Amino acid sequence: MPKESFIKRYGLLIGTGLVVGAAAVLLTALGNPANMGFCIACFLRDIAGALNFQRAGFDAEAGTGIVQYIRPEIIGLVLGSTAIAFAKKEFRPKGGSSPMIRFIVAVFVMIGALVFLGCPLRMVIRIGGGDLNAVVGLVGFALGILLGIAFLKKGFSLRRAYQQSMAEGLIFPVLMVGLLVLLMMRPDFIIFSAKGPGSMAAPVLAALLVAVIVGILAQRSRLCMVGGIRDAVMFKDFRLISAFIAIIVAVLIGNLALSKFSLGFVDQPIAHSEATWNLMGMVLVGWGSVLLGGCPLRQLILAGEGNTDSAVTVTGYIVGAAVSHNFGLASSATGIGTGPVAIAVVVGFVVLAVISLMNMQKLEG
Repeated sequence: MPKESFIKRYGLLIGTGLVVGAAAVLLTALGNPANMGFCIACFLRDIAGALNFQRAGFDAEAGTGIVQYIRPEIIGLVLGSTAIAFAKKEFRPKGGSSPMIRFIVAVFVMIGALVFLGCPLRMVIRIGGGDLNAVVGLVGFALGILLGIAFLKKGFSLRRAYQQSMAEGLIFPVLMVGLLVLLMMRPDFIIFSAKGPGSMAAPVLAALLVAVIVGILAQRSRLCMVGGIRDAVMFKDFRLISAFIAIIVAVLIGNLALSKFSLGFVDQPIAHSEATWNLMGMVLVGWGSVLLGGCPLRQLILAGEGNTDSAVTVTGYIVGAAVSHNFGLASSATGIGTGPVAIAVVVGFVVLAVISLMNMQKLEG
C-alpha cells in the first residue's frame, strides 16, 4: 500500500488514538485517579452522585461521599463534538429509533461496566497501565461484541431514526452547559466528594480544554471502541481498531515515562481481580454496545451531534450508574459489590437476548 494511501486511510484514527492516550496520561498526572484519565462510565457515575442520584460511601456528618463530582471531561467531550459538528455542518438532529429499548440496554451496559470498573475506553487505558485484569475484560468485551454481531448478521435492527427539530437536538448540549455552570458555581445542593475517587480531579479548565480537543477529534474520526472489533470481524476493516491500539501504545509510553507502569493483576488502582466478573461485566458491555450501535464514548459524541437517541442512551447510563450503587451492584477495589451482582448480570443477559430476538428484521435474499 502506498504511503499516501496508508496515511489517508489510517492517519486521522491513529493520530486521534495517540492524542486520546496522551490526554488520558496527562489528566491522570494533573490529578485524575490512576488509570482513569478518561472513563465514560465512571465519570457519568460521578455526575449521578453529584446530582444526588446515588450516595456511595456517603458520610452524613461530612455531607459527602466518595464518587460524587461533575466531571468536566464529559462536558468537554460533548461540547467539542457539538462545536465541530456545527462547524462542519454535521449537526443534524435525529431520533426516534426505539428510544425506550435503547434506554433499557444502556442501563444494563452501565451495570456491566461498573461490575468491571470501567467503560471500554478505560479498559484500554488500564491495559496501557499494565493492569492485566483489563485484559480479561477485553476478552469479555470481544465475546460480547461477537454475540452482538451474530444478531446483526441475523437482521437485528432498532429501526430508522427520523429528522427532528433543532431545539430537540440542542437539548443535550445545553444540559452540558448547565452542568458546567453548576460545576463552576458549586451550589450547596450539588455534592462534591471530599475523599475517594470523586475527590481526585484535574483542574477544571485543563480537563475541559483537553476533553474539548478529544471531543473534536473523536467526532471527526468516528472513534468507537466497539466499532473497531465489530468492523474488523464483519468487514475486515481495521481502521477503527488501529485507534484502539494507538491509545494503548500512547498510554503505555506515557506510563513508562512517568514510572507509573505496573504490570500484574493485584494492587491495580480502582480495579479488582475477580476474573469471572471482569469477564462477564464486559461481555454485557460489549453485547449491549453493539445493539446500541456504539460504545459509551461514541454515544456521547453522537449526542453532541444532535442525535437524541444517543442522548436517551446517555441518560440510561446515568440511571444505570445510580441503580448500580444504590443496589450494591458496583464493584470496588476490594471486589464485586455486596448486592445481587450475579442476578443483575444474568438478568442483563436475558434482557439483551430478548431484545435481540424481538428486533430481528427479515433479510432480503
